[in-house]
Amino acid sequence: MKPLERLTQRISVRAGIIVSAAMIVLALASTSAQRMGPLMNATTAVGIAAATPPAGEPNGTAQTSTGTDVKVGPRSAKEVRGASPYLEIKNEPAPKLIVDAPLPDLLDQGVVWIQWRAENVHIVPVFGKGALNASPRVGHLHVHMDDLPWLWADASDINTIDLAGVPPGPHKMLIELVNANHEVFPGQAKTVTFTVPKGTSRTHSH
Repeated sequence: MKPLERLTQRISVRAGIIVSAAMIVLALASTSAQRMGPLMNATTAVGIAAATPPAGEPNGTAQTSTGTDVKVGPRSAKEVRGASPYLEIKNEPAPKLIVDAPLPDLLDQGVVWIQWRAENVHIVPVFGKGALNASPRVGHLHVHMDDLPWLWADASDINTIDLAGVPPGPHKMLIELVNANHEVFPGQAKTVTFTVPKGTSRTHSH
């Protein structure tokens, strides 16, 4: 066999191998495309659906309200402060006394602060039977400490009963919401118990 024939034969063999490999690659690619086709079509459909705005929405610029665009005006004076004192209140709700536990801030120094509030009663220094029919209703506090035979009346409405120099040990305080004639409103007496720690200093000035 001449050298030229040998070279031609080698080229033909290599070309056949290359063609066979190309056909195998094409076959594999076709099979892969057939398998991936449904998945790609589904993905494309989802993408199109997400990008398409609902009917009536211009150019896909739909917006979702976060609630922050709602403006709430300030509460009215009547909502916060209650009815005007210039008006008589008909069917006035029953009075109510709310008392908190003593504040812990200075309790270890013998200082007792007890916060309270009253509902449906104006706390004012007005006393006597003549004020029983006042509207809005008026009243004040009676405060009893431990089992002492005396009490004090508090018509200041400053929100806090303030005691200093209370000795160490357990104590109780009876707080009554009373009318202008010093009569307790039904069910509006609260007892608060507390303990002043031992070793408490009683030297505190307000």
